[in-house]
Amino acid sequence: MAGNIRIQKALSDAGITSRRAAEKLIEEGRIKVNGRTCIIGQQIDPKRDKVMIDGEPVELSVKDKRKWYIALNKPRGYVTTMSDELGRKCVTELVSDIPERIYPVGRLDRNSEGLLIMTNDGDFANIVMHPRSEIEKTYRVTVDSEVTEEQVVDLSAGVVLDGVRTLPAVVNVVTKEEGRTVLLMTIKEGKNRQIRRMCESVGLTVSRLKRIVIGPVRLGMLKPGAWRELTAMELKQLRSKYESSIKTNEKPVNKKGKGKGSWSQKK
Repeated sequence: MAGNIRIQKALSDAGITSRRAAEKLIEEGRIKVNGRTCIIGQQIDPKRDKVMIDGEPVELSVKDKRKWYIALNKPRGYVTTMSDELGRKCVTELVSDIPERIYPVGRLDRNSEGLLIMTNDGDFANIVMHPRSEIEKTYRVTVDSEVTEEQVVDLSAGVVLDGVRTLPAVVNVVTKEEGRTVLLMTIKEGKNRQIRRMCESVGLTVSRLKRIVIGPVRLGMLKPGAWRELTAMELKQLRSKYESSIKTNEKPVNKKGKGKGSWSQKK
C-alpha cells in the first residue's frame, strides 16, 4: 500500500532508534504493531498503525522535527542504550536538554569512555555505522603491563575474533612504565568490544579505554558528560567517506548489449 514502509525505517526516520537497533528489538520480541509482535521488514503505515516498544506507545510522526548531530563525552559507568532494565545510568540522561529524542551511533561499553556520536537522523547513523565506510576510530588504551614489540606487531596486523581476522590497525606506544603501558589504537571496524578483545587475544588486559577520534570528529577538550553539535565540515566529511566508498566499489560492466558507460556495484 502507498505510504507503507518497513518498520525499521519508520523507527529510524522518527528518531526513535537506528535501523540496526530496531532489528535487535524486533528479534527480542519487544516491538508490537497493532497489538501483535512484529517481524523484521514488516511494512507499516506510520500515520495509522499503532507501534509499541516494551509496552509503551511511540510517535512515528517526523514532521517539523529538527535533525540533531552531536558529539558526547561519555563518562565511565553509563550504558549506550535508550533505557536499561537493570536500572543502570544511560547516555540519554546526559542529553535530556535536547528537545528531540536522539540515540547513540554505535556503542561504547559501560566501562569505556570518550567520544560518542548521537543523532535522530537514521540515514546518517547508517552511513557512520556501515562497514563500507571504514571510518577510522582512535582509542587511548591503558593496559596493566608492559607491551612487547611482538604484541604491537600482532595487534597491528590484525587478530582473529570469532573466527574472522580483524582489519589491520595502527598501534603506537605513547608511554611505557613498569606494569603500565598506554597505547593509541586506530581501527576501521566496530565489532563488539573489539579493542578489549584484541588486546586480550595477545595477552593484554585493558584497565582504561577512551575513544578520542571518530573520522574527522575529535573529542578534544570536551568535558565528561558534556556534548557539542557536530560542525558542518564534520558532517560533510563523514558523509563523503561513505559516498567515496560507493564509487570505489563500482566497476564497468562488460556485457553484450551494454554501453561502455554502464556501471554496477560490486557484490
